[in-house]
Amino acid sequence: MIDLRTLREEPDVVRASQRARGEDEGVVDTLLSLDATRRSAIARADTLRAEQKQLGKKIGKASGEEREALLAQGKELAARVKAAESEQARASAEFDELYQRLPNLVRPGVPSGGEDDYVVLKHVGTPPEFDFTPRDHLELGEGLRAVDMERGAKVSGARFYFLTGIGAQLQLALLNMAAAQATANGFQLMIPPVLVRPEVMSGTGFLGAHASEVYQLPDEDLYLVGTSEVPLAGYHADEILELSAGPLRYAGWSSCFRREAGSYGKDTRGIIRVHQFDKVEMFVFCRPQEAQAEHERLLGWEEEMLAKIEVPYRVIDTAAGDLGSSAARKYDCEAWVPSQQTYRELTSTSDCTTYQARRLSVRYRDDDGRPQIAATLNGTLATTRWLVAILENHQQPDGSVRVPEAMRPFLGGREVLAPVGE
Repeated sequence: MIDLRTLREEPDVVRASQRARGEDEGVVDTLLSLDATRRSAIARADTLRAEQKQLGKKIGKASGEEREALLAQGKELAARVKAAESEQARASAEFDELYQRLPNLVRPGVPSGGEDDYVVLKHVGTPPEFDFTPRDHLELGEGLRAVDMERGAKVSGARFYFLTGIGAQLQLALLNMAAAQATANGFQLMIPPVLVRPEVMSGTGFLGAHASEVYQLPDEDLYLVGTSEVPLAGYHADEILELSAGPLRYAGWSSCFRREAGSYGKDTRGIIRVHQFDKVEMFVFCRPQEAQAEHERLLGWEEEMLAKIEVPYRVIDTAAGDLGSSAARKYDCEAWVPSQQTYRELTSTSDCTTYQARRLSVRYRDDDGRPQIAATLNGTLATTRWLVAILENHQQPDGSVRVPEAMRPFLGGREVLAPVGE
């Protein structure tokens, strides 16, 4: 949730954010009206409860006919209190429902518009030029006996796969390299639960516009996570953190699950868009005034990882309309995919300001010892999709794949992955 004071005192800021996202700015006036109704209902209920308390004291001192009259008055007042409390509950629920759906305020400078309105901040590296017809990652993976889509579909359905042999080793090498970089930079490595309670999934903002992406287990009232951002955000729910020494940084290694609702017909070949994948995700709790600098650090660590796999990439500033509801700003790193002759997302890092922490009640003590709402950020450090960029950019004419130098120690020193004969 955004800060309620901002909604009340700076409604034009909220309206501008809604316009930038392409969302209805009229929701601001609706919320202000609901807030006024709610506050009025609370004040009325408080006044009547105070009257009821005073009347109770009078009844305790009265006797005879006076007591009977006061008891009758008390009965009528109790009915009014009950009605006022019912109205308070109704007004509060109506306000909270809409308030919870209001997305985060975008940072100044974030591009307005939708999915195609991003701004390219920089290019790094040059797309390779092959003197042969390049294979796509699935053809390469099948030649290496690294990926088995057919049996994945047989066992689990479309958009599932097996990573086999060197494919499994390659993913473990990549994720171990990410884990090693994270711990070297002060992140605490975590293997979190991949099933979470509704209040944690909702608290991170994933049950709003992206609810259709989430797998639910209704009998257990649990959700499968699409990123370890979710359990890591909930790790300190309802706690007051010690942040005087700097941000708390976690790196979560987990399997992730996404329904890919609405993506039928898109990226059906290979492992670009699948229902299950593994990922190492960075997650940070910090003071709000540290968040923007921390966001740049997360982007830097992502770029450090991309340099290790030696692929060309670009960094984009995602447009407001393409941000998740929790994000105030998001940078994506997109790697070149030769078979598609385009850039595809490998990492994203989001500054969620105090939006998630306010919903999850994660606080810290300021310099005066007073509890304040913390800020949260997240960023991808490696994921299964990276195998696509590695295989395609480092392929050789015979279908073999050169192993990036930084990955070799995590792959037993292997320099080249050779096709496996029939």
